[in-house]
Amino acid sequence: MFRYYYDPTYILVVLGALVALFAQMKVSSAYSRWSQVASRTGMTGAQIARQILDANGCSGVRVERVQGKLTDHYDPEGGVLRLSSEVYGSSSIAALGVAAHEAGHAIQDAQDYAPMRIRASLVPVANIGSKAAVPLFMLGLLVSWEPLLKIGILCFVFAVLFYVVTLPVELNASGRAVAVLSSGYLAEDEIRGVKAMLSAAALTYVAAALQAVLQLVRLVLIANSRRRDD
Repeated sequence: MFRYYYDPTYILVVLGALVALFAQMKVSSAYSRWSQVASRTGMTGAQIARQILDANGCSGVRVERVQGKLTDHYDPEGGVLRLSSEVYGSSSIAALGVAAHEAGHAIQDAQDYAPMRIRASLVPVANIGSKAAVPLFMLGLLVSWEPLLKIGILCFVFAVLFYVVTLPVELNASGRAVAVLSSGYLAEDEIRGVKAMLSAAALTYVAAALQAVLQLVRLVLIANSRRRDD
């Protein structure tokens, strides 16, 4: 029986947290290193994003500056590519890699990239599921009602699916970024820096997906243990 003072499934939580911490350290280290290396093109993140967008039929997408660090993102609803201040006006290898990656998302949107559409469709249920899953599950444990445990687990499945579908979306955007920057914008040694940084960034999405899967496994293990105890 899982007791409040000893829950062996916590090892899954700790494992996920360690992987996430490692991924965050990797991306911070890579970004810090390559943000100090200026590209030989002299172009800023905003300029490279604009050129990539225009060359791929996305001239209607605006490029805007947004506050914060690593807050760069593409907003499909507004048709806006937002770059953090240090990416928007920087000509570093890191800035160009981030800008090209986000431009890749805009191109995915324009080309109706299937995984991106699937992820977008999962957003509402994933948001509800991630917020409702644990409270419903804990309530099910409290009142010892198995159907409520199952509902909580099912809600969390949608959150897991969102994280899993996010992986191909992000990896594809990074692949597009490397391909376009290799087509005359950056030299081979500079591309190595872009790859190193985007690979580190991809690890954070892998870590997020792993954390979600481990949490789902934990909920299932706890539910099974309660069923045996009953």
